[in-house]
Amino acid sequence: MRHRIISENLALLYQGAAEKFGALPAFAIRESPLQWKPVSYNELYQKGLDLATGLIDLGVQAREHVGLFGDNRFEWILADFGVQLCGAADVPRGRDVSDNEFCYIIDHASIKVLFVETHEFQERIISLKDKLPALREIILLDSNASPLEGVRKLKDVCEQGAKLREQGDRRAEQRIAGIKPDDLFTLIYTSGTTGHPKGVMLTHSNMISQIRNIPGCHNMNDRLLSVLPIWHIFERVIEMYTISFGGCTYYSSIQTIGEDMRNVEPTFMASAPRLWEKLHEKILKGVKASHPVRQILFHIAYFLSRQYNASTYFITNKNLKLKQQAWWKRFILLPFHLVRWTIVLPWYGFFNAAVLERIRLGVGGSLVATISGGGALPIHIDRFFNYMGIPVLEGYGMTETSPVISVRSIDNLVVGTVGPPIPETEIRIAHPETGEILYPNKNLPYGGMSQRGEILVRGPQVMKGYYREKELTSITLRDGWLHTGDLGIITYNNCLKILGRCKATIVLSSGENVEPEPIEMRLQQSQFIDHCMLVGQDKKYLGALIVPALTEFNQAGFSEKTLEELAANPETYKVIRNEIHRMTSVSNGFKRYEQVRDFRLLTRNFDIGKELTNLYKIKRHEVENRFNNIIGDLYSQKSKK
Repeated sequence: MRHRIISENLALLYQGAAEKFGALPAFAIRESPLQWKPVSYNELYQKGLDLATGLIDLGVQAREHVGLFGDNRFEWILADFGVQLCGAADVPRGRDVSDNEFCYIIDHASIKVLFVETHEFQERIISLKDKLPALREIILLDSNASPLEGVRKLKDVCEQGAKLREQGDRRAEQRIAGIKPDDLFTLIYTSGTTGHPKGVMLTHSNMISQIRNIPGCHNMNDRLLSVLPIWHIFERVIEMYTISFGGCTYYSSIQTIGEDMRNVEPTFMASAPRLWEKLHEKILKGVKASHPVRQILFHIAYFLSRQYNASTYFITNKNLKLKQQAWWKRFILLPFHLVRWTIVLPWYGFFNAAVLERIRLGVGGSLVATISGGGALPIHIDRFFNYMGIPVLEGYGMTETSPVISVRSIDNLVVGTVGPPIPETEIRIAHPETGEILYPNKNLPYGGMSQRGEILVRGPQVMKGYYREKELTSITLRDGWLHTGDLGIITYNNCLKILGRCKATIVLSSGENVEPEPIEMRLQQSQFIDHCMLVGQDKKYLGALIVPALTEFNQAGFSEKTLEELAANPETYKVIRNEIHRMTSVSNGFKRYEQVRDFRLLTRNFDIGKELTNLYKIKRHEVENRFNNIIGDLYSQKSKK
């Protein structure tokens, strides 16, 4: 904490970072796998002031909304700096935005000035210009692309600002002095998992509270690898957090992340569950393809690691506790774990250094920790990496909370939870139907499944509200408490555990409530299932829409070249049906009404921007709309039998 700069607003944070860290690298731009171009804190701040002055000269007013549409690159963060330093608020979104969403956001946020990333994106905007009468300025981020007529280059706006500053223009400094903690720093439109995009208003004080309260001890020697969508609030707050302690952020991508992790050797990063799922698959494939002796050594090493870590968690009281444990049970079990830990330790030490260290080097070898957010981390993935000695600190949050609500720390790493609330944050658990407060409640037993309900949050990170949506704001924010729509419990470790979504709950015609996400996560552990979504609202039984994993089927001996060919093969249905029965059986802990009784194979994958958000969350309403006929067929065919 002592290394962080804490200020009243983000503009002053950037100013303080330039003064304190000066010539140290703030960001690094990838030029080749082994060559990165650094940008110092001084250079970044001065370029930000130049851009801010250029924007002011273009007529951008204090507290105006400026669009910022693009993906991870240095020019994006420079544009963000410029907007903040001129006292405005940005409205960010990725390139995957649809034309309808794009026009809706531009109109709803009253955007007059817009940054766009690429040549192709500017062409899209020009083609939609007739639908955007308020949009008067377009600024192109990509320095290698040629601007179309009426489009300005980022470099030109910066150079104009630099000339004005050489002549004594100090309007940017005046704007910085006028920023109030309650002013918006950004207006983020959600990805639309439950309907049309909603503009989440986040303030400077929201962000500063996150920088102040996110747990961790970092310094100017830390290296952050940026791979999550930069416009997403999770990635943004981690980058701002990194600025507060003088670290360097390296911009990577999904295509180059493996190579970049080895070359950059990051010490810290934000990540999403999908990244670790893919890495898990890659590791296991590598083991399977290796020499039989290496396979045996890996399995021995991982077995010893599981035994060692399971006992370590028990001894240190960090094992997941969903039920209250009698003191005498712990008293009886403690000697067993102490003996096992002592016996396993030397063997684990050897295999850890000889076998597991090679795998850790695959993610750079210097990674102290990564915070996984943006979705639930499957429990087997969670255990795998933490047992392997790669600390994955799962966190929980949402755009409306800037985003971090709770997160595990190295000192409080309880696998299967998202850790305790961060400082200054209060959590309640309320009955999802009656609203009764189940936790904290002195009249009820403490914690556990008996107090399962909706998570309510109160703290300095909670949003100002939804832009131009008073009714929706009043529904979500009540008496100072944000109603998250997520189901959770407080464990006996004083940690939060997420159980699913209230709104995602499927209510069968029998009245049984089914949380689809745990079942979907379980099914997606199958090597033959790429994506799946459960359906069955008001039906007699659960059904599923499944995207088969084409590559895995081909490796298993299927010769189909497309998903259409694979879905037409009766053998594919047999394999998937067997997988469903095997993975969601009663013996595996699933209730009978949680059994998937029928399914349909889809002939195309779920795509980001269509059926998936940037963090690979399913847009349930989109899937239901796009595959409505298939869902209807699923149930009509069954009812005829």
